[in-house]
Amino acid sequence: MTRPRTREKEEYIKLATSFHPPRPILRNALLAFLVGGAICTVAQVILGVLSTKLPRVQAQAMTSSIMVFLGALLTGLGVYDEIGRFAGMGAALPITGFANSVVSPAMEFKREGFVLGVSARMFQVAGPVIVYGSLSALIVTILRVYVFG
Repeated sequence: MTRPRTREKEEYIKLATSFHPPRPILRNALLAFLVGGAICTVAQVILGVLSTKLPRVQAQAMTSSIMVFLGALLTGLGVYDEIGRFAGMGAALPITGFANSVVSPAMEFKREGFVLGVSARMFQVAGPVIVYGSLSALIVTILRVYVFG
């Protein structure tokens, strides 16, 4: 037997949900795919150009650095946030999105000063990603060296 409060709450949730506009899932997925693909295409073009002048490994590292710089620059200019609003996960997933997640909090708290504002908030979002990535790399390395030889 359901309590009256539970039934009323369920009816309210059902009524409130009926007023929400439908989410454009297909449109959002298509925009994310196109914008994410465009970002990756830019990186591939940069890699192609750099590969003609540098060894492949150095060209790959330089390409990553350039893409992080571009993501940070576009965030500083306010452009990357607009791309993110338009493309959603298509802008957040590539390496430029990582740069955006580091620069955005730093810019937001710059009024609090360099140490307590910019430096403390810079890794608010990206910090756990860096720690988890480093820890995962350490575990995989230990497994590879000591278990698989």
